[in-house]
Amino acid sequence: MKYQIGDEILVLLSNEEGRVVEIMNDQMVMIEVRGVKFPAYMDQIDFPYFKRFTEKKMVPEKKAPKVFIDQVPKEKIQPVRTKVADGVWLSFIPKFALDDFNDEVVELLKIHLLNHTHDAFAFNYKQQFAGDAAFELESKIEPFHDFYLHDIPFETVNDSPSFSFDFSLVKPDKKKAPHFETSLKLKPKQVFQKIEEMKENNIPTLTYPLFTEYPDKTDEPYFDLGSLSAKGFKIYDASKGRQHLDPARTVVDLHIEKLSNNWEHLSNIEILGIQLGEFEKMLDLAIAHRQPTLIVIHGVGEGKLRDEIHDVLKTKREVKNFINQYDPRFGYGATEIFFK
Repeated sequence: MKYQIGDEILVLLSNEEGRVVEIMNDQMVMIEVRGVKFPAYMDQIDFPYFKRFTEKKMVPEKKAPKVFIDQVPKEKIQPVRTKVADGVWLSFIPKFALDDFNDEVVELLKIHLLNHTHDAFAFNYKQQFAGDAAFELESKIEPFHDFYLHDIPFETVNDSPSFSFDFSLVKPDKKKAPHFETSLKLKPKQVFQKIEEMKENNIPTLTYPLFTEYPDKTDEPYFDLGSLSAKGFKIYDASKGRQHLDPARTVVDLHIEKLSNNWEHLSNIEILGIQLGEFEKMLDLAIAHRQPTLIVIHGVGEGKLRDEIHDVLKTKREVKNFINQYDPRFGYGATEIFFK
């Protein structure tokens, strides 16, 4: 969810500022502007921080285009002056410009990777907006060097951009992890506050730590299966797991008289529970055996069992689709399931 209760917002249509007072659903929120509360769609509001810097009316921006590494101007790799080993950092350098009113505003952010360690790293880098990749890069960085990555337009900070890395040592160490993943996500409100602090304290960059020390290798847990077998436990080869499953069935009849010999004293809820339990068991077996289809006979009746079965099927990602139509064998009392 992009917004939370209490967040300050900007109404794009009127350019008025307000705040979020209630999350209505995943598309709408209740906002308060000058003491008046009313609902608004997510795409009708935005964070106000960029507008405060530019004092220009916000206009919906198109998603930043994907940039490829061969389109990025090359910058000379510069050694880092410090020799203090304090980790790996991601640094943002704001580029300022003057607007129409001769006020200083941020135009873009230049992104650098800083390696303040004694190790050289290979890395895979991905920058995303709302889960969509906008920039990707694979490269190396030397000890106590920085590496220019790319630029992002400053207004895209409103989209909470994320930056993910997968690091590995250029010179492998058997005591160290084979790779290490880490990520950073910018929050618009925090970024604008930090830039204000930068201007007040004359600080040139925004810098965030990615990690302090490259992690050690973690040993996989070991289980002595031989001792378990000696105590009478059955040990199975996971690659042959399907050999130990119950046999598959292509047609399952859920009429209660087929499932229980003593069902007359049961309530309707108890009967429904038995039928659904058998259905889910047979469904799991069909998936485990990788069957292409399964027919479930549920009868017609009031349709309660059929509806419950259909609700379960809608939650199974292994189910491609299902259909309940007339069949000369079962009438309308069966559902055919098709698996992916």
